[in-house]
Amino acid sequence: MFEHTREEIGEFARAGGAIVVALAATEQHGPHLPVHTDALIAGHVAEESVRIAGRSVPVLLAPVLPIGCSEHHLSFGGTISLSPMTYFQVLRDIGESLVKDGFRKIIFLNGHGGNEPMMQQLANDLAVRHPIWTAAASYWSLARDSLQQIGASEVGPVPGHAGGFETSAVMALAPELVREDRIGDSHPERDWIFAGPPGAFVGRHGELTGCDGYTDAPTRATADKGRLYLQTIAESVSGWIVRTVQAMERGEGQL
Repeated sequence: MFEHTREEIGEFARAGGAIVVALAATEQHGPHLPVHTDALIAGHVAEESVRIAGRSVPVLLAPVLPIGCSEHHLSFGGTISLSPMTYFQVLRDIGESLVKDGFRKIIFLNGHGGNEPMMQQLANDLAVRHPIWTAAASYWSLARDSLQQIGASEVGPVPGHAGGFETSAVMALAPELVREDRIGDSHPERDWIFAGPPGAFVGRHGELTGCDGYTDAPTRATADKGRLYLQTIAESVSGWIVRTVQAMERGEGQL
């Protein structure tokens, strides 16, 4: 979206093009990863996914929103967070802006777990308020089956928080930002964090993101694994974008 003028964006929107809004966060990621880990990964996934999907359907990428709902990280420092209601209003204002820009197909792509409830509710509310199509999902949900097939869980919980999975991704994207000398050999496990089926929530005060603010020791993380995970995610997400936009197009006459 950045490289286009207002006229180009307006024409694209009125012609039925879709726009993807990528959501991320600025928050602590243990002693070894940068605080913009989520923005780094989410931005890459969104760019690659939209690039691939753009071969099949008309779609643009909005600027990544780098601050999210991260109050459960504030006690560790190095975190900027919006409260849930403020975050919801920010997403609402973004959505309303895009509607006024002429977009009738708005897709939210999430890269931080704390954003998900507000994102889902906002996507629903926008579709109630306006004659538009909306969709919303987190990248790990879209790629869950594909990541399982390639054995991504070998490095730890997927996506976890600042563990083997995210560390592998940052090693692939910006290895100079990984403080490998601060990676411990072991980390206390908290099995209850991932208890239950996908979408279930189990929480404990002070440990919503695992012991010391991260979920697992990233001792098995490598850049090669990270590249494989990111490629797999982009393929899964781009496929979802294409299927979603095509389904919206088929239903245009129903609006």
